[in-house]
Amino acid sequence: MLKDLSGRVALITGGARRIGRQTALALADQGVNVILHYNRSDQAAHQLATELGLKGVKSWTVQADFRHPDEYSTLIERARTVAGNIDILINNASIFPAEPLAELDWPGFSADMEVNAWVPLTLSREFARGLARGSIVNLHDAHLAGSDFKHAGYILSKHVLAALTRMMALELAPRITVNAVAPGLILPPPGADESYLSSHADLLPLQKHGGPADIAEAIVFLLRSDFITGHVLYVDGGRHLLDQVQSS
Repeated sequence: MLKDLSGRVALITGGARRIGRQTALALADQGVNVILHYNRSDQAAHQLATELGLKGVKSWTVQADFRHPDEYSTLIERARTVAGNIDILINNASIFPAEPLAELDWPGFSADMEVNAWVPLTLSREFARGLARGSIVNLHDAHLAGSDFKHAGYILSKHVLAALTRMMALELAPRITVNAVAPGLILPPPGADESYLSSHADLLPLQKHGGPADIAEAIVFLLRSDFITGHVLYVDGGRHLLDQVQSS
């Protein structure tokens, strides 16, 4: 039986836009109060907070730049100060620079690792400290089943996050479940429009692209389960199956 999430409090990193925004709305529909982390999207975060309030839940906004340790190292503490407690952590925020392997340098690679892997670990450890029960969901990437040579630093950092997901699932059990969702063709990359999605959809087994709501619903499902941990749910139209066949 899936558990009721009503009355719980969730912190969503990168919660003001795209997948983070849709996840906040989906959780509000479940009666979850939401803390929206943002970096520069202050206007979008406050607008969404107002929208969440109209759904009958509480919402708060907390700012932190994930390239500044003094800001992200205090994020959980500051979020608890405004909300009182946190039951759910959604590690959604990431950076996605175009970095072919031949052009990848240390400043870019270290930024990828800090934002996409180190910060989720830092937040998860602080979130778990002294918590009796809770849930963590990390956002992976469907390319983990294969490769992404156009975004080498990004995908390598996501491989580290995938390893951390498995390790934390064991380390934090039985108090805290740790799972992940791996989105596929959901949103166009920066600089592209909706035509990007339709032009790539036919390459997938299901021959269609998804949307942010598909990811949000997967996150809600994992949060409502008491008997799933260490699992990666691919929401990608079957793309990861093609990658697995090509690598076999």
